[in-house]
Formats: sequence, C-alpha cells, structure tokens
Amino acid sequence: MFKSILIDGLSRTQQTFHGVLAGISADDANWQPTPSSNSITWQAWHAAREIDMQIAGLAGTSDVWTSQGWVDRFALDLPRDAHGYGQTADEVARVVVADTALLTGYYDAVVAAANQYISSLTEQSLAEVIDRAWDPPVTRAVRIVSIIDDAAQHAGQAAYLKGLLAALGDCGDDDDEDSSVL
Repeated sequence: MFKSILIDGLSRTQQTFHGVLAGISADDANWQPTPSSNSITWQAWHAAREIDMQIAGLAGTSDVWTSQGWVDRFALDLPRDAHGYGQTADEVARVVVADTALLTGYYDAVVAAANQYISSLTEQSLAEVIDRAWDPPVTRAVRIVSIIDDAAQHAGQAAYLKGLLAALGDCGDDDDEDSSVL
C-alpha cells in the first residue's frame, strides 16, 4: 500500500508539470520574472534532475539523464552532470528549451524509472536506514518522500509562474481556466 502512495505522489508532480507546460510556448516556459529568478523550464528540469539523480543513487543505477541520452537532447550550455542545485543566476538562465515537449518527455522518463524502482522495493527495504547523518536517521521511504516533496514544491513554483504569466497577459493559453495549475 505504501508503495502505491509514493507512486501516486510522484504522478501528482508529473500531472502538475504536464498541466503547467500544456499550451504554453517555449518562450513563456523560459521566461524569468527577474534575471535572478527561476523559469518554468528550470523548475521542471531541476525537479526531474533531482528525482533522477536521487532515485538512481538509491537504486545503484545510472541516471536517466545520461543513460537515455537526455543530456544530449537538451544540449544545455552547462556541465553534463549539472542538476540545478547551487546554480548561479547565469547558469539558471542557460537552462532553456526550444520545445516544452523535451521537458515533459524527460520528466515522464524519470517518473517511469522511479516508479519501476519503487515497485521493486519491499517493506523491509523501505524501512532500511540509509542515512545516519540525521536525527532521526533517514529511511529509504523517508528519502523518497523527501524527493517527492521537493518536486512538489518546484511544481507549485512552476504553476505560480504560469499564473503570473497569465496575469501579465503574456501566456499563450489565456483561455485555460484550469485552476489546478494556477
């Protein structure tokens, strides 16, 4: 039962990003409210990267970013292992896409890999302590909840940006009345 809750949590972030990216142009997705702000593109890319890296680390596998060639498809002007954490404003501004389908495609691939991993876990492996640097020590299940929480926060920030674009009259889908992404 707990595994299905974790999978559901990941699917909710995926649905939110799909809703945010539906019908908006790449220019809108790449828009930054200020030069030091994150764009919708950066939010989606970073959320997917953090899920990808952390799940790969837990699973002991290669991340989807490199193993499935997403790093080459994105062709970002950043180091190949960039993931967004600790980036400068200049680095954030270099996370740009020409087509938002690239973002949803990568996010979908990451969620598929994460769901496959989560489905393979046992109750015992979910309860296993994987990080004793915290008090209380972190179990595998708690780490996955943390990964989902981080992705949900970025999805919410992306939804806020889409709402801001709509309020400013710049968003390509002003007719979209779906309040789930505003």
